[in-house]
Amino acid sequence: MKLETIKFTIRQDGFVTEEVIGAESDQCLNLTESIEKKLGNVTTRNYKSEYYEPVENKQQVEEWSHDSEGC
Repeated sequence: MKLETIKFTIRQDGFVTEEVIGAESDQCLNLTESIEKKLGNVTTRNYKSEYYEPVENKQQVEEWSHDSEGC
């Protein structure tokens, strides 16, 4: 599992920028949605290259074996 980090930079004039590190595809939007609602209106959004990469379907597969001998 990747570590996802949100980096905030607050300028002297109060302007806040945020950078999401370690998120794939549109996961960055899910991570920042509640914070952005509390901070106010988003004026600009710049997407990093990771946003445009497809998310791999990672499924955990469990294998079971059953010995029917004696049933």
